[in-house]
Amino acid sequence: MTTKVEKSITVDVPISMAYNQWTQFEDFPEFMGGVQQVEQLDDQRLHWVAEIGGVKREWYATILEQRPDEKVAWAATEGATNAGAVYFSEAGAGQTMVTLELEYEPEGIVEKAGDALNIVERQASADLDKFKAFIESRSLETGAWRGDVEGATLGTPGVESATSQGDSGKAGISGKAAAAGAAAVAVGAAGAAAVAATRSGSEDSDNSAEPVDVVDVPATPEVDVVAETAPPVVDTAPVVDEYPEGEVAVVGEEVVVPGDAELDRDLPPATDDKDGEPRTPQ
Repeated sequence: MTTKVEKSITVDVPISMAYNQWTQFEDFPEFMGGVQQVEQLDDQRLHWVAEIGGVKREWYATILEQRPDEKVAWAATEGATNAGAVYFSEAGAGQTMVTLELEYEPEGIVEKAGDALNIVERQASADLDKFKAFIESRSLETGAWRGDVEGATLGTPGVESATSQGDSGKAGISGKAAAAGAAAVAVGAAGAAAVAATRSGSEDSDNSAEPVDVVDVPATPEVDVVAETAPPVVDTAPVVDEYPEGEVAVVGEEVVVPGDAELDRDLPPATDDKDGEPRTPQ
């Protein structure tokens, strides 16, 4: 099933300027958001690469009819199937009405889903807006081709004029489109499952479900392991030097070794156990 799009816009430039700019096909990527590349092979043959709705398409087209300041008509000869025409008419002093009419054949689930959302129609409208901004921002067109291509077409050629049979994704699908397609399939599958579950539930509403025993398993409490550090052992016992005979003297809290002249001054005189008289050193 094919889709037709028709969009018009008024640009504030003379008709010759609008037409001349449209003949510069290789400049289309500057104002057409979906067009990535246009290569003009000769006066009538073009090679296109575009991405519309996340799907990359490639095709070769032939200009079937071209009349200066009036019309440019084309049809695909290889790749994505499409055909159409652009018309130019005066819309007032220094103004031109540009009308785009095209027909194309969507391919694949992703492109067909995009077609249902009118993505191509919205892209065509946005591209005409960009063409208006592009041409009105310039004082002159980027170039011109004023030749004639005589054709036998009446009005706008449709896909029946195209000899192409589709590109079957020849230029590939972008990652964005693949993700969107996967999401659409997932949503569709989920919706179908939900409908099936609803129907199944209504049919089995009289059947009771078998009880299921639920066993609570207590969770193992967490244990914080804290490394204990033993307090350092401090030896507080005083170190005592012995007298030569194995005796020591203690003065206050100090241990005094006899024989130390400086410390002996603080010692009380030794006495004889028998008479209490001071002991005389031998």
